[in-house]
Amino acid sequence: MTSYREWPAYDLTPLYDRSSLGALEEDVRTVAKVWFEHDAHKSVERFVSDLPLAYVEFRPHDRYTGSTRYNMVLLMRLFLLKELHGWNHETALVEYLQQRPSLCHRLNVESIPDQSTLWRSWKYRFTTDLKDMMKTAAKTILIKADRAGITIPREPPDTQTRHESDKEPTLDGRTVFDQVQKITEHIGQIVYPGFSLDRGEGCEIHEHAFWDLQTYLSLRENLAANEGARSFATSHSVTGHRWDTLTANIFTISRLSEFVRCITSPSTDS
Repeated sequence: MTSYREWPAYDLTPLYDRSSLGALEEDVRTVAKVWFEHDAHKSVERFVSDLPLAYVEFRPHDRYTGSTRYNMVLLMRLFLLKELHGWNHETALVEYLQQRPSLCHRLNVESIPDQSTLWRSWKYRFTTDLKDMMKTAAKTILIKADRAGITIPREPPDTQTRHESDKEPTLDGRTVFDQVQKITEHIGQIVYPGFSLDRGEGCEIHEHAFWDLQTYLSLRENLAANEGARSFATSHSVTGHRWDTLTANIFTISRLSEFVRCITSPSTDS
């Protein structure tokens, strides 16, 4: 299972590292799909205890700075159980664990946390992003298990059918734009430093070079990336004629920009 080619996600792209919640969310999706397809795997609880988490760096998502009795890996497994069952209060989780010593053994729970400890951990220790990721992960686990015919504690939230299709959902323009913004933020961490070329402080890109970049990218405003997303989101219904016209205009503007740059550049002739 752990040798599956698409796991772990942080090792496949420089956009992620071991603390990236996006990578962990993808890993849960990948591992769950493969895990539940195995004939010997029939329990979502067993998946929670077997889910590989040792490689994840939780420190950026842990608000506590001092020593603690319960580590983040254990707490994450416990709260995944809570989300899988849809319990609103930690008391239900505590009572559930008390009745299942074998589950506690698989989870390496030496002493079951009390309700107040779990409540404080969720409210004050976990970051908002981590809590959101865990809710998404629990939903993913429920869906993958359900598709594999495994008994699940509850119906996955926001699903219309018990066995929903694997087809990608149809996204509207605004959703596409919002998703592209998130991707742009990740890519910017890698791409933007490359444009700096180790320039010293006080240096800047020449104005002509900046607008040339804008022109050749065929983007108009909002520092290129966002406008590109908006153009993409609104281009679905563009007719073939409009595309031909747009392409011709972009080519003409690019050539005109090159001509202007040539006539305005200082001559090198002596």
